[in-house]
Amino acid sequence: MAGETNLSQLLATMRPVRRAGEYVFCTLPAGQASHLGLEPIGLFHEEEGLTVILPRAQAEAVGLPCDAIFAMITLTVHSSLEAVGFLAAIATQLASHGISVNPVSAFYHDHLFVPVAQAEIAMALLHELSQQHAP
Repeated sequence: MAGETNLSQLLATMRPVRRAGEYVFCTLPAGQASHLGLEPIGLFHEEEGLTVILPRAQAEAVGLPCDAIFAMITLTVHSSLEAVGFLAAIATQLASHGISVNPVSAFYHDHLFVPVAQAEIAMALLHELSQQHAP
């Protein structure tokens, strides 16, 4: 099933859900995640090392340093990886209220990592943005 590409439809039906827990971004040398017994929810290989997105408790259990703690918000609409402007509209809305966002796009959904202290405000802003595009 193909994901949605219509920007107005995506914004109107994004249905943000805050996931339980707190999350961190950490970096490791390539291949070390499996040796530590980690089960990251996301990872990305960069020249400088492996970025892992983990529940905070996992990172703390193995002594990984982390600079910031995030809440994870999933936009439950099935968005296409080729949708244009969806994350830009969301990032603009959050940025206009001083909220940073680290988006991660997966096959079915987009996931937003926002500072945990601003998660409830971010949720309200996302609902507001969605209502602005509702038919």
